[in-house]
Amino acid sequence: MASHNWQKEIQPLIKKYRGKKHPLNYTNAYELLVAVVLSAQDSDRNINKLAPELFKVFPDMKALSQANAESIYPFVSKIRNNRNKTKWLLELSGQIKEDKSIPTTLEALTQLPGIGRKSANVIMRELSAKAEGIIVDLHVVRVAPRLGIAQGTDPKKLEKQMMELLDPKDWGEAGMAISFLGREICRPKNPKCSECVMSEVCEYYKANNNVTSS
Repeated sequence: MASHNWQKEIQPLIKKYRGKKHPLNYTNAYELLVAVVLSAQDSDRNINKLAPELFKVFPDMKALSQANAESIYPFVSKIRNNRNKTKWLLELSGQIKEDKSIPTTLEALTQLPGIGRKSANVIMRELSAKAEGIIVDLHVVRVAPRLGIAQGTDPKKLEKQMMELLDPKDWGEAGMAISFLGREICRPKNPKCSECVMSEVCEYYKANNNVTSS
């Protein structure tokens, strides 16, 4: 671990995915916020399939703030944890009221129902807000320890370790880049190590390919 200069070594990965849009489909901050809340413990694919109908009926925060559970529920009934998510959407839209009031700081976002650090970091990255943390989704939880940049399975601890190793200017892109790596290359089974820009510094690759540290 100590021999790594992760700030330098993660640059090829950040360069590969810099600015690549999150897999959730959205056209504005309102749709992004709603999609992120709906996607917790569910797949981006499922949300992308179901959310457009919700957005047709509730096109902005103002419309959503005037909704009730009965009117929202038909659009989210096939989404995991839909009862809680319906409640969260009603509560947060009641607090925000208008699209222009959607917050872009970690503190303000994490005070909203249904939004934790990961969700807040995703929203801030997509809206080009100044990063205050690093996205740690389920892909990052798997891939970061594989790379060796952080240890453990607790998202908050993984995030803290990476924040200590990386320059704040790269926080916004680093987590998303590791997430994309996990989605596309570093799959749970049979990762495509030969295609990976991180294989030279990756602990998993070294351990599984009998590579000795230089």
